[in-house]
Amino acid sequence: MKKLLSLVFIMCLTFSVNAQIQTPQPSPAIKIEQKVGLTDVTLEYSRPAMRGRTIFGDLVPYGEVWRTGANANTKINFSTDVMINGKKLEKGSYAIYSIPNKDSWEVMFYSSTDNWGVPQNWDESKVALKAKAETTELPMSMDSFVIMLHDITNDSASLNFAWENTKATLLLEVPTDELATASIEKIMNGPTASDYFAAGTYYHESGKDLEKAYQWVSKATEMAGDQAFWMLRRKSLIEAEMGKKDQAIETAKKSLASAEKANNADYVKMNKESIAEWEGSK
Repeated sequence: MKKLLSLVFIMCLTFSVNAQIQTPQPSPAIKIEQKVGLTDVTLEYSRPAMRGRTIFGDLVPYGEVWRTGANANTKINFSTDVMINGKKLEKGSYAIYSIPNKDSWEVMFYSSTDNWGVPQNWDESKVALKAKAETTELPMSMDSFVIMLHDITNDSASLNFAWENTKATLLLEVPTDELATASIEKIMNGPTASDYFAAGTYYHESGKDLEKAYQWVSKATEMAGDQAFWMLRRKSLIEAEMGKKDQAIETAKKSLASAEKANNADYVKMNKESIAEWEGSK
């Protein structure tokens, strides 16, 4: 009897777990990822619908803070610093709140994104930016609330909030020229010491081309200077492998001196051992 009751309990428990009903959400969630110039913009929000209701001035009162969507916070993330209506907003994630009015909206980018709707205790210090969004009347009715990035160029886009027959618009500007110029200058200036070192290390460890590995690591140490004890260490190992024992010892001594200044015990030990080994085999 006990076994039978246990079996019934397990069956009921399994049924209750598997019988969870799934129904459509009244305000379905959406995630949008859009690149503007060289800036990644990600939007996450829920889309309430009109369902025959009057929205602005009624369901969404004028002059009051609105969550700008439904359910969890409407969130936006920028991968770089941006400008909103000419004001700087640092890269990162923000909740979007707004105060709709008939002729314009005040849109606020709030640094705390883990609220459900409008925070119970509004903290003005968390408002990273406020911007005025001018409104225009839509030529048709928009049944579901939508946030759109339109008019995308290399340097800007319009950030639009639309519902019912109203559209509010902000100007989003991104630092494309600054980022592109920095990228061009970096590439045109050639590889860095780290680039040469990484390439030389790979060629050395994989046994591809010792001569080329030596050229690249030598270039790296030339660019980085004697303080780069880890690069000098690699160069000494390659020199020893190439049969250049005298050069390997000289390079290892430079690496040793630099490692001692940096208080790096591991490299001090490795260099001392290598120097003793190479001097003993001469």
